[in-house]
Amino acid sequence: MPDAPQSWIGATPEDIATIEANAGRPLPPFYLWFLTRMGRHMGALDYVTLDFSVERILLCYREELEEPDPRYLLIGYQSDPIVPMHLWYDLDRPSRGDALVVSRAIGDDLVQHDFETLREMLAYKLMLNYRLPVLRARCRGEISTDGSDVRARLERAIDGLRFEQPVPTGPCCGLFDRPDAALVCRSSPDGGDDDVLFFSLGADSPGALRRILGVITRKTGLHVEIDNT
Repeated sequence: MPDAPQSWIGATPEDIATIEANAGRPLPPFYLWFLTRMGRHMGALDYVTLDFSVERILLCYREELEEPDPRYLLIGYQSDPIVPMHLWYDLDRPSRGDALVVSRAIGDDLVQHDFETLREMLAYKLMLNYRLPVLRARCRGEISTDGSDVRARLERAIDGLRFEQPVPTGPCCGLFDRPDAALVCRSSPDGGDDDVLFFSLGADSPGALRRILGVITRKTGLHVEIDNT
């Protein structure tokens, strides 16, 4: 989405200073970049029920968070009352100039690990919601192995398929693009399923889709299971 930055509205230095005061420590460098550029409005990148704006975050700190846990910094407010799992940074888990992103209800000890970094989460959702839907043939499923480190084995096949990585990622997320196809994949950052990647693949034709999956299975010995639901 090359025109997306034109609709962004950044947070003020005062907003950012208040967020950092709530965190009680320096903010991750990527979050500073994010707030400076789209801390008040994400434009076309907005989520339907998840509000990343500093206005909503600071309101929650004033009205709902009586005793904030210093480990977690609220970064996305979930307005869906059925599943009010808000988005937080785990500030004790910094990673590549960013931090682990988790889902957690206010006052709940249950924490779900989502992405190793906010940067990866935003880029993953962007490709999933805007890049893949324009491709004519699509599928999704699981890539697995009897061993371990499925992501490293997948990259061996990706190198031969001439995909580029628009955003550098860690071992739990993959973003791959080329003119006629795109692939996104992810696994849990908690280390529980390092032998499984959940993927979505799109291509200009069903034939291209089959060829890509064929190369992945032949070159790596990985198992590919398509979700037909």
